[in-house]
Amino acid sequence: MELSISSRLLNTSSAAAATALLKSKPRVHNRHTSIPLLPLKHPFSPLTLKQMSNNSQSTLSCSSLPQNNTPPAPSSPSTASGRIGEVKRVTKETNVWVKINLDGTGVANSSTSIPFLDHMLDQLASHGLFDVHVKATGDIHIDDHHTNEDVALALGTALLQSLGDRKGINRFGDFSAPLDEALIHVSLDLSGRPHLSYDLNIPTARVGTYDTQLVEHFFQSLVNTSGMTLHIRQLAGKNSHHIIEATFKAFARALRQATEYDPRRLGTIPRFGSLLF
Repeated sequence: MELSISSRLLNTSSAAAATALLKSKPRVHNRHTSIPLLPLKHPFSPLTLKQMSNNSQSTLSCSSLPQNNTPPAPSSPSTASGRIGEVKRVTKETNVWVKINLDGTGVANSSTSIPFLDHMLDQLASHGLFDVHVKATGDIHIDDHHTNEDVALALGTALLQSLGDRKGINRFGDFSAPLDEALIHVSLDLSGRPHLSYDLNIPTARVGTYDTQLVEHFFQSLVNTSGMTLHIRQLAGKNSHHIIEATFKAFARALRQATEYDPRRLGTIPRFGSLLF
């Protein structure tokens, strides 16, 4: 027996079923839940997109992004270019040029026409880690006195220049240097008050062609123009070369101590009482 249903009835039933399905609002469980966006407290301005003219790369910029306006922390005194002093001294007897960098690496380039003095200036650079450049000509056909003196005077002036306001430095230096049987003690103060206390007993009148009396005169001249207080004492020694060389080495190390920065001083000048320095 065949059962026949008119197509109109089927169409009516399908429409009614579809209407009932839409009205039932079935619950659908989704893994992703949408969260309503809240307004920003500090809205950003629109991003700008700039097409580069030379290639296909793009630069994305946003001028309203939060900026870090915190000032940089204070740093120790800058030594990026070094503390440098440079002096040219011309007299009737000599022509001297000196340049010193207290924050150097020990570069030595000295030509004074006095070989032993050049050797001692090399010790100053090497053991103080200063860059020392000296060019000098003088009346050495007479003796080494004027050239030795004017090199020291120019070096002291260059040292004074390189120290600047002296903020943050240790100010004091103290070192004892041995060289075989010789032992020399040097103590100094970059006080601005020139004074030399010298106690070396050099047994010979010359080292090579260098007059050993000129050692004291060198340091006295340097003290006068740099304004330092300097004490040199011989604790032991019999060889003239060893005594003098140990003196320059001890002086270099003591000067290095005095000119280096003390991080705890925070850039202040080491003063005492009402003294200027």
